Amino acid sequence: MRLFNLSPLNQRRFARFRANRRGWWSLHLFMVLFVLSLGAELIANDKPLAVGYQGELYFPVFKRYPETAFGGEFPIEADYRSPYVQELITEAGDGWMLWPPIPYHYDTINYDLQVPAPAPPSADNWLGTDDQARDVMSRVIYGFRISVLFALTLTIFSSIIGVIAGAVQGFYGGRIDLFGQRFIEVWSGLPVLYLLIILASFVQPNFWWLLGIMLLFSWMALVDVVRAEFLRGRNLEYVRAARALGASNQVIMFRHILPNAMVATLTFFPFILTGGVITLTSLDFLGFGLPPGAPSLGELIAQGKSNLQAPWLGITAFVVLSLMLSLLVFIGEALRDAFDPRK
Repeated sequence: MRLFNLSPLNQRRFARFRANRRGWWSLHLFMVLFVLSLGAELIANDKPLAVGYQGELYFPVFKRYPETAFGGEFPIEADYRSPYVQELITEAGDGWMLWPPIPYHYDTINYDLQVPAPAPPSADNWLGTDDQARDVMSRVIYGFRISVLFALTLTIFSSIIGVIAGAVQGFYGGRIDLFGQRFIEVWSGLPVLYLLIILASFVQPNFWWLLGIMLLFSWMALVDVVRAEFLRGRNLEYVRAARALGASNQVIMFRHILPNAMVATLTFFPFILTGGVITLTSLDFLGFGLPPGAPSLGELIAQGKSNLQAPWLGITAFVVLSLMLSLLVFIGEALRDAFDPRK
């Protein structure tokens, strides 16, 4: 039975990828962590997953309920960590609340600490708190999700732009290739960090603003690879045959040459993803990344640097980043070996 209707060549590539045990299990572990982080609101939240009150079910994670819905006085969203709201719910005969495993959101401040913040790990805060009394475990989960989603979005869009630019340069060659290469040389020489610092003084950085700025420079990673594949492939026999049969340039580029060129570019995706994670972490560490208060691994590193008396902050950031980047590198190495034409 053919595996997922793959061609025999792709089946052999999949078999080589699976034979690399380190890359295969790294992919499984990374996907498990990523899927869990997508449901961060169900794992770490300062709102109950479900509330039972007077015979009715409420789901605060998915919908906001005013305090008056539980017999309170104010028509504002209920603060479920407040003893007053908890008493209102539990005093109703069959009232109950089902909390997530970590009863803290990434911006929830723990006012019940027994020691000054940053507090060490405890049964209440598994990885301790930062210097603003926020739960580190919760911020790690949300920060992991933001880092991966940012890097993944950046990788997809930059790859699309880079593949198109490299395909046009390599297929047409001549002046288009010449001017394209000169433009890339000038554009890649611009100081990205300095531009971000200058622009940060005019605009408040956010997820999409950073994504747009980084996209202006990250698309060049795949241009050279795709350009070389198109320069080599445009003179092959099957391309000449397609041109002789009247196929348009667009059909030849994206139907005949591009599938072969993508074999080389696919192996770069995990490494581009790794670069996106490192870029966002570096900007957050320097203070030019996500807005203040946003869950960020780079901000956690900065807190570890500023609070040497709280080693759990630096150790947590180091372990999370090391694990994430190592898994991506192992996946990239396995993918590179699987698509290696010499094998």
